Amino acid sequence: MAQDTILTLAILGGTGKEGSGLALRWAHAGYAVIIGSRGEARARTTAEAINEQLGREGLVHGTSNPDAARACDIAVLTVPYSAHRVTLESVKDALAGKILVDVTVPLNPEKRRRVYLPSGGSAGAEAQALLGEEVKVVSAFQNIGFGHLPGLDEPVNCDVLVTGNDKDAKQQVITLAKAIHMDAFDAGPIENAVVAEALVSVLININVKHKVTSAGIRITGIPR
Repeated sequence: MAQDTILTLAILGGTGKEGSGLALRWAHAGYAVIIGSRGEARARTTAEAINEQLGREGLVHGTSNPDAARACDIAVLTVPYSAHRVTLESVKDALAGKILVDVTVPLNPEKRRRVYLPSGGSAGAEAQALLGEEVKVVSAFQNIGFGHLPGLDEPVNCDVLVTGNDKDAKQQVITLAKAIHMDAFDAGPIENAVVAEALVSVLININVKHKVTSAGIRITGIPR
């Protein structure tokens, strides 16, 4: 099990490759997982597919984003940037007093290989500004390509940069990363989320250049 007290994680917008891959790993690690989506039927279908992969019926559940946010201890947002604000607005009240892990990357769909900086500085900073101080926003997991996620018991050869304004919330997210075989590092306040988000365009360029899908980053100089 992930820990003595089982946390419930809501993967908001969890029907995509990144969200469902993280959900698969966390469910395998022993967390209670809820898939959230704008369409409940799609969320249930994704949850059933994950259960089938894990060989366990009823392990992961699917529902709407607001219902998933209400039922969770920690929410993880894995939507395209175009859906970022509207999704946050739909779950704002349900997230009061909780942690939101924002995995969103602001990408220009027509120029994904060029860094795009939103008006709020980063998706993570925009999420914190919109949700207010009642929600502890932590930005993480942007640099983990979905191709790393299916190998459930395999360490991920890529580090996670964790940014946010609450030290304890960041530590909880680092624990979530370690539970699914990833090394994670506190990279400072939420303003620093721009670095991890912008690196995605850099990694897309490297993937294209080398004809791979798994380029990532490693922090060096720290004993492991």
